[in-house]
Amino acid sequence: MAYELDEQKRIGVGLIGFGLAFTFLGIILFLDRGLLALGNILCLSGVALILGWRSTCKLFSEKVNIKGSLSFFVGVLLIFVGWPILGILLEFYGSVVLFRGFWPSIKVFLCNIPVLGWFIQYPSLTGSLWTEVTPIWNYLLDSFEYFE
Repeated sequence: MAYELDEQKRIGVGLIGFGLAFTFLGIILFLDRGLLALGNILCLSGVALILGWRSTCKLFSEKVNIKGSLSFFVGVLLIFVGWPILGILLEFYGSVVLFRGFWPSIKVFLCNIPVLGWFIQYPSLTGSLWTEVTPIWNYLLDSFEYFE
């Protein structure tokens, strides 16, 4: 197998899964602050276990990623303080900016999932979706760079 998960990375994937589940439940249950905070903590610890502590610190502290990491951590802080709507929006923007380089890898991973991959690889869905959404995302991300 080309890429094998050791025990630490399996735990990290599980933590990210539980973190996303708690975040989803927190959004569904009228922006419950406790579930959103628990989801954030689980997701961050899962990312740290998958990438490693040194790589995680490097990811969040690189100069290119400082805008994404600041907005992500301010979003986490806003959720802890009690403003979940603004916190979720800032976290979403921060994660899109932080993991901008990972999106092609994520798309390849999603294409290998049996049912979901068939829908992603279907030409009419993928062609219309990616050709309409990609310029919008590029415009939004480029417009935020004017604020630097």
